[in-house]
Amino acid sequence: QQKQAVIRIIIMAVILVLANILAARFHTGIDLTREKRFTLSPATKRMLKATDQPVVVDVYLTGELPAGFQRLREATREKLQSFKNYAGANLKFRFKDPFENAAEVDRMKLMEDLFKKGVEPVELNVKDKQNSSKQVIYPYAIVRYNGREQPVRLLDNHFGMSPLQVLNYSETLLEYKLASAIHRLQTVEKPRLAYLTGNGEQLGVNTFDMLMTISQQYRVDTIDIDYNYFINDDYDAIIINKPTLPFTDKQKFKIDQYIMRGGKVLWVIDQLQTPIDTLQRTGQFITTDFGLNLDDQLFRYGVRVNSDLIEDAQQCNPVPLITGTLSNGQPQIELRPWTFLPVFIPTSSHPIVKNMDAIMGRFVSSIDTIDKTNNKKTILLESSNYSRSDASPVRVSLNMIRFQPETKYFNKPYRPAAVLIEGHFNSLFQNRMAPDFIRVLRDSLKYTFKTGTDSASKMIVISDGDMFLNDVSQTTGTEEMGYWRYTQNHFANKSFLLNCLEYLTDPNSMLEARSKDLKLRLLDGQRVEAEKTKWQVINVAVPVILVLVFASAYFFFRKRRYETKG
Repeated sequence: QQKQAVIRIIIMAVILVLANILAARFHTGIDLTREKRFTLSPATKRMLKATDQPVVVDVYLTGELPAGFQRLREATREKLQSFKNYAGANLKFRFKDPFENAAEVDRMKLMEDLFKKGVEPVELNVKDKQNSSKQVIYPYAIVRYNGREQPVRLLDNHFGMSPLQVLNYSETLLEYKLASAIHRLQTVEKPRLAYLTGNGEQLGVNTFDMLMTISQQYRVDTIDIDYNYFINDDYDAIIINKPTLPFTDKQKFKIDQYIMRGGKVLWVIDQLQTPIDTLQRTGQFITTDFGLNLDDQLFRYGVRVNSDLIEDAQQCNPVPLITGTLSNGQPQIELRPWTFLPVFIPTSSHPIVKNMDAIMGRFVSSIDTIDKTNNKKTILLESSNYSRSDASPVRVSLNMIRFQPETKYFNKPYRPAAVLIEGHFNSLFQNRMAPDFIRVLRDSLKYTFKTGTDSASKMIVISDGDMFLNDVSQTTGTEEMGYWRYTQNHFANKSFLLNCLEYLTDPNSMLEARSKDLKLRLLDGQRVEAEKTKWQVINVAVPVILVLVFASAYFFFRKRRYETKG
């Protein structure tokens, strides 16, 4: 019996060791959550399985953290473990303090180095019932691959969210942010973009942040459409950003044939002139049409940018207004909402805008979609329930700010301001070209006229030419796009731009991971405080009582069993 007992113990030990080895090598599970919280998107899985070189992720979210940030840290650990299940030994991650064992002098140098990489500290106000204190953390991860690295901000902001909702929102985007960083580092050659000029497009200090932002992920060329016979097919996409001069048929033909050859276009168009300098000088202006001569072309592709302005009484930015004089003689200034500055809070489930923060607009026109084309149209941005559109000419005056807008007059809700068009496009010049001209193109320029796209393509039309421009301050210089100086809010205009370009240019994009939506199931704070003792007793005492009851029952029935036998 002793020998059999020893053998059983040895067999059990071997089984436990083998089980642990297998569990360490092969991690699997069943995701029973409604939102599939622990399931990676197919695009992320494909990317991780194709990883052929080591990826190292250093997470700086360490130390003694508040409960919400501990949850974000554990969510990051679980997400990286899920990544490792598909990447295998090619993905390694670790949680580390960037200042561990560093002297004070070295600490300052490390902080400067992190700041240059784009890793900025976040200061928390930690409060309990008696005290409050400040804590500096670095909610970042550094992804390294093949000698290159990229910072990933784990904590994200969202317009109008509570701190708990922000943490949940950040957890939602973890997969997309980490997978996108790895994907960008693995991309050897950056996609090529062409920024078109020749029709008064914005190019200067107001596009500084835009061009700097996209040049980090793309190879950007600025080309004058008039000095090129054709738009090169090698460009993955072209950007037409706030043109102010009419397009000629020759220019439209070049754009049309680029699209027919599978090219992608980001149209960022102002249909109406809204002169800000006139507004600052006289306090008002009347809109006039730019006359861009693009209506027929866009109509052919499936949309129409209207000659109107959207007013939004529910979601709009404020501007300063002098409402009186203070006792010291200084003017009394208040921030009043202005309906001509709509703020778009995305509601679409499309990956471009899913889980995205609010986007700032200025003097935006509405867009109509055309049913005659068989292309798929997806509205990416639209105004709120309390909005309307005023047909041009529109009189815009700062005096309007003095009066509170009455929502009953804003009865044209959900006016589209950005539309994605996908499908097969037909040429604007189909059945309009002279045979001699087509023959010259073919014989002399070796260029074949195409009447339609061979495969499905896509384009995005945005009816706000100011959406991706940055302001310039006399004191601080160029500001970030999407920054509203009067409230010091940072809107998601930059993220929207990058997502649009990523969707247009990258067929293996990680945007699919943005579609995930995690529900925040919060406890009632007042009930937690009032019933805390009750639930503590239940959670501590009930399990002990149940164990004692089952143990007593076991001994009772065992005793009766053996007494009966005796």
